[in-house]
Amino acid sequence: MGCILNQTHFLNARLADGTVADLTVEGGRFSAVAPAANTTPPTDGAVDLAGKLVLPAFVEGHIHLDTSFYGDAWRPHIPCTDGFDVRERVAFQMRNLEQAAPMAERAKNQLELCIGHGSLAMRSHVMVDAAVGLKHVETILAVREKYRDLIDIQLVAFPQSGILSSPGTAELLDEALKLGCDLIGGLDPASFDRDVKAHLDVVFGLAEKRGAGIDIHLHDRGSLGLFEIEEIVARTTASGMPGKVAVSHAYALGDISAEALARAGERIAAAGVAIMTNAPGDHAFPPVAALRKAGVTVFAGSDNIRDSWWPYGDGDMLNRANMIGYRSGFYEDWELEAAYDVVSHAGAKALGLEGYGIAVGAKADFVALRAEHIPEAVVAVPKDRKVYRAGREVARGGKVLA
Repeated sequence: MGCILNQTHFLNARLADGTVADLTVEGGRFSAVAPAANTTPPTDGAVDLAGKLVLPAFVEGHIHLDTSFYGDAWRPHIPCTDGFDVRERVAFQMRNLEQAAPMAERAKNQLELCIGHGSLAMRSHVMVDAAVGLKHVETILAVREKYRDLIDIQLVAFPQSGILSSPGTAELLDEALKLGCDLIGGLDPASFDRDVKAHLDVVFGLAEKRGAGIDIHLHDRGSLGLFEIEEIVARTTASGMPGKVAVSHAYALGDISAEALARAGERIAAAGVAIMTNAPGDHAFPPVAALRKAGVTVFAGSDNIRDSWWPYGDGDMLNRANMIGYRSGFYEDWELEAAYDVVSHAGAKALGLEGYGIAVGAKADFVALRAEHIPEAVVAVPKDRKVYRAGREVARGGKVLA
């Protein structure tokens, strides 16, 4: 065994079902997954994983590469004057960005943080509005190209200042899709733009025009937020876009009655709309267990990392699974496995990733860490990890190697 042409063998890998296997990677994909032969690695390059748990690389489903200050000077958090207010937070953000290090440098810092922890697929929202134009998109597109061999990145053209509230933004969003963004975003159609129909007309219209997916930020709570979700669900069904639409945050699902949630869950699942949560500390968030039981794809992301919205965030999706499990009251093994699924397989489904998993034919993007099984990994969050991209080690102990 060893390296033959473009073939690499990984010995004694512990799989999620507890079995120990030998993995063969060829052309960047798994070509064989077989019971471990209990062999000693020869000198020709086979890798002995020595019983470490092997998991498919994590999926960072929602992040903002353009607005993080990670690796830059510390920015003290500025509280809103009268409770959480999106408009006020956006104003704080614009003020802070004027004094920040170059965007490409900050994005690089954040990317390497995430890759180092084992995320090799990502969806990042990138600000587009009348004030910044397409500068953020152009910068992050260049960063994506630079890191294309290390991580797959989907970009969302995100109207941070609204669409109707910021004249010219609809046209800029269209240009952002033409430049290379993969999805069109939205922001609180009711409370921010105060016209749900007109806002969604633009979002779904551009998605249809450019063949793009949709991922809408929705912070509105209670019956207002639920109404907006129902409108998004109806549009998704009418547009024939199941599996291509996500609602991020969806706080409303966390503060409605169990009966209303059950009805909403059925509709969301039937429409194929995914729900993203980062289990934020000071907001009600979508009940993960109830939505999964209804058949909804629930996925996760770090969202903001040390930016104008909050000072937290470590880019570690395994730690995010721990956080989601903790806040959801997940204690049993199957519940801890559900928390892990939210940052892995469910994330891959929401992002429409091809070839995800540890199986023959899947991409050999994986993480090896010291844990007996998934529940222990979620609870312990081991930091000593090795990260492999197409079968090649790209990060170790939280640091990118190349």
